[in-house]
Parts: sequence; C-alpha cells; structure tokens
Amino acid sequence: MNDQAPYTPPKVWTWDKENGGKFASTNRPIAGATHEKKLPVGENPLQLYSLATPNGVKVTVMLEELLERGHKGAEYDAYTIRIGDGDQFGSDFVGINPNSKIPALLDRSTPTPTRVFESGSILLYLAEKFGDFIPKDPAKRAECLNWLFWQMGSAPYLGGGFGHFYAYAPEKFEYPINRFAMETKRQLDVLDRQLAETPYIAGDEYTIADIAIWPWYGVLAQGKIYNDSGTFLEVDTYKNVQRWTKEIAARKAVKRGRVVNRVAGDPGEQLEERHSAADIDKLGL
Repeated sequence: MNDQAPYTPPKVWTWDKENGGKFASTNRPIAGATHEKKLPVGENPLQLYSLATPNGVKVTVMLEELLERGHKGAEYDAYTIRIGDGDQFGSDFVGINPNSKIPALLDRSTPTPTRVFESGSILLYLAEKFGDFIPKDPAKRAECLNWLFWQMGSAPYLGGGFGHFYAYAPEKFEYPINRFAMETKRQLDVLDRQLAETPYIAGDEYTIADIAIWPWYGVLAQGKIYNDSGTFLEVDTYKNVQRWTKEIAARKAVKRGRVVNRVAGDPGEQLEERHSAADIDKLGL
C-alpha cells in the first residue's frame, strides 16, 4: 500500500536542486562547463579521464587487454574524475566530452589529438585502431556490434532505472522498483539464453561485447553492485551468466583494469592514477 498523495506534474517543470537523492549535487538540466580547470597530461599516447564505474571499467579493461596482447601503442595515463566533486564540469573535460560523462579519452598519437567519448565508442575506436577484440569476418563483426549496442541501450534501465530507485533514491517507491526489476531480470534472461548457445556473448571469441557487458551485468551477477540487489534479483539462478561472469573475472587484464581509477572500497583494490604497468603491479595484480 502507498498512502502518499499522487504526484501531479506542474504545467511547466522547474529544477529542484535538492531533489535527486545521492546525485542531487551533480545532476542539472543544463550542459557546459561550470568552471575553468586544466586536465593533467601524461607522457603516454592515450590519456584517459575516468572513474571506476561500470562504464569506466570497460575502458581500463580494454586497455589492459590490449597491453596484455602486446599492443605497446595502448599505453595510457589514467586520471580520476571525481564526479561527486563536479570534475566532469571542468572546462578541459567538457572540451573532450561535451556531455560531461566519464569516461573520456584523448588519443595524442594522431596528427591532431583525437577526442573519443561514450564508453561504447571508445571500445570500438580502440578495437579498430589496434585491430583486436573485434571480429574481422563481416557477419561475426555485426554480431559483436549487435551486443555492444545492446549493452549501450539496455544498461540505462539497469543503472539509471533499477539501480537508482533500488539503491540511491531518497525514498523507496514500489512502482519504479518493480518496473525496473522486471526489466533487469528480462535482460539477465536475454544474456542467459545467449550464453547457453555460445561461450562468449557474441560467439566463440572474447570481444568488446564481453568487455562492455561484464562491468554491468557480470558485476551484478556477482552481487557486488546496488547493495543486496543480487539476492533481490536472484542472480544465482542465471547459470549461464554465472559461468561467463566467473570466466571473465578470472582474466588477468580484467583484474588489473577494474582497479584503475577506483577510489572507494577495498584499499588494496584502489588506484587513483595509472601511468605504467608498475603502478598496478604494486597492488599484486
């Protein structure tokens, strides 16, 4: 039962700065920089400005996978963008990503530095740049991209929908939690059925589709996101997702990539900046 009075939208919406839960201080209805701020620049070809959220982890895992396969041009400097402090609204960051979201990548190996934003775009850019983690066969490539874009379209229902209302909203409301829990479970079932047929998301090869999906749905399947959501969603019942999740989590590059730009949780799994492999080596990974 919900004994609260129903909400009646006003004729014209106005911004209530205090209404937004955990992220009220960073959400706003306008774009653009709020302050001047220079971004640091390292010596490596690729400059990454990010945070170890699921979208940020996609890119650091991809970079570590490329380095693991010997692509020396994938060396990168990674700097933490503290979204709770509003770093994403600094002038230099907005110059790379006008959408003020992490991750943002600057490729300084090109004649003119190339900006790349949106995590799926960064994965595709790096896969094409280094010719790896994306199939060359046209049909297999299309299948890989099907799942890459599936993740980009689906995860907002998991994160901005279910995750927000279940874990972050200032109050718990039955309707949105039920609505987005149903959709999240449907998505897990989509993945479970696919992984019943193939070892990896897009087929027999480990690709950017797996790298994109695992930080969201793999971590969800591990019960490591959105409080006790793993129990609530019965993630253990998705046996094929569980098999795939464990296999991906065991990869060396995944273990290394997930700690980069991590500034919360276990101190032994935090690395605020990364400039060389030695930085991660110090964590014993």
